[in-house]
Amino acid sequence: MTALTLTNVNKSFGDVHVLKDINIEVEDGEFVVFVGPSGCGKSTLLRVIAGLEDATSGEVCIGGEVVNTTPPSKRGIAMVFQSYALYPHLNVRKNMSLALKQEKQSKAVIEERVMKASTMLNLQDYLDRYPSELSGGQRQRVAIGRAIVREPKLFLFDEPLSNLDAALRMNTRLEIANLHDTLAASMIYVTHDQTEAMTLADKIVVLRDGRVEQIGSPMELYNNPVNQFVAGFLGSPAMNFMPASYVAEGDPRILGVRPEDLRLEKTGALSAVVQHVEHLGGDTNVIARVQDTRVTARLFGQNAISQGETVSLGVAPDRCFYFDADGGRISG
Repeated sequence: MTALTLTNVNKSFGDVHVLKDINIEVEDGEFVVFVGPSGCGKSTLLRVIAGLEDATSGEVCIGGEVVNTTPPSKRGIAMVFQSYALYPHLNVRKNMSLALKQEKQSKAVIEERVMKASTMLNLQDYLDRYPSELSGGQRQRVAIGRAIVREPKLFLFDEPLSNLDAALRMNTRLEIANLHDTLAASMIYVTHDQTEAMTLADKIVVLRDGRVEQIGSPMELYNNPVNQFVAGFLGSPAMNFMPASYVAEGDPRILGVRPEDLRLEKTGALSAVVQHVEHLGGDTNVIARVQDTRVTARLFGQNAISQGETVSLGVAPDRCFYFDADGGRISG
């Protein structure tokens, strides 16, 4: 069964066309990540799905039902916000149970669902604490628990990890992944962080300027991007782009090479002057200049390379991507 279908969805604010002919399907139990740079429309799209914004045109269908005129509380969705949005005067138990009380669920149902969700999120020892007594990661887990107890058709996450530090982001990301496996629920997750997208998603939707650039699994998009934008957005460090004439004289195309596909060679195609070296222990990132272009080579292990050194970089032809002047992907 299809959990969500968006058909030719458009959204305008006055004369500003924010979402442009969006067509997306989310299958039952699928984890889909909307990713793109700031201002691409991903959060607006999530708000249209939730009913917090009305689509200017097009159709939003959740669980087989068109919900364009259905209020948010009746759409069978639960949303987790970036800001946690917890009530400071309510303890964890009451924050998690509030929506169920508003739905006039019985005390037995409320207690059962709150205990189940709190156990799942390791919050059972914090039910009597208030938000001010919790860490950022614990507050975010309470916000997720508040969504779980509603047993929605669709979970919506709006950049839920952006307020957390690096260690907490990793831990909470793993918790969300485990939660998805446990619940087997349909989830849509908005982020600008391509690492979150690559590690969490069954399917990624890449957005730019209110349009869908490409939809596919993380590795499909990584290995077969349709254009230069998608190629450069997914991957860390980002793909290198340079004139193809650097390796083939007179070639008018743009050459794309991922950092891990550049390697040190005695007679490589690219002569590069090292500008900076990042020694990461297991890897070494070498930032260098090839003619007028800065490139990054990601080398396995520890490498004794110094700033100012001239190195020779090679790349296998089958690991090269080529793009035209407009950024469209073309064959090698």
